[in-house]
Amino acid sequence: MAENVNRRDFLGMTLGGIAAIGVGASLVAMKSSWDPLPSVVSAGFTTIDLSSMQEGEYRQVEYRGTPVYVIKKTAEMKKCEERDVVVGNADYSLGIQICTHLGCIPSYDSKSTEFHCACHGGRFDACGKNVFGPPPSPMAIPPFKIEGAKLVLGEEGPEYLKLVGKA
Repeated sequence: MAENVNRRDFLGMTLGGIAAIGVGASLVAMKSSWDPLPSVVSAGFTTIDLSSMQEGEYRQVEYRGTPVYVIKKTAEMKKCEERDVVVGNADYSLGIQICTHLGCIPSYDSKSTEFHCACHGGRFDACGKNVFGPPPSPMAIPPFKIEGAKLVLGEEGPEYLKLVGKA
């Protein structure tokens, strides 16, 4: 009789050990599925070197899967004190290049210095402000900070907080 109890105890402990290992493996798998993918983590910040930009130059970069524009303004371009980004002694326009009407991507026309949305004829000026058509608001400004002659998208610096009224 004592031999059967020992065998039962061994089987019970083995079953309990296997169950504990299974629970541990399930928890590890669950946690790894909750963590962001490495591609998402690496896309958290985008650095734009502004030192090589010429006056009037338009540049489009990708930030977290969305197009972001940067324009180095000329003296003739309209000033937008509430939206201009000043790096050194140059003014830049920066925004997420998505139409605020239906989410289209407007194209930039360097001759008129405007963004044109092909879907419904919406227009934005070089500052990203809606000037014609159905877009209800200006293009959004992504969070950024200035590091020397570089613009780092993805981190809220004092310049960004001032633009959005949080400083």
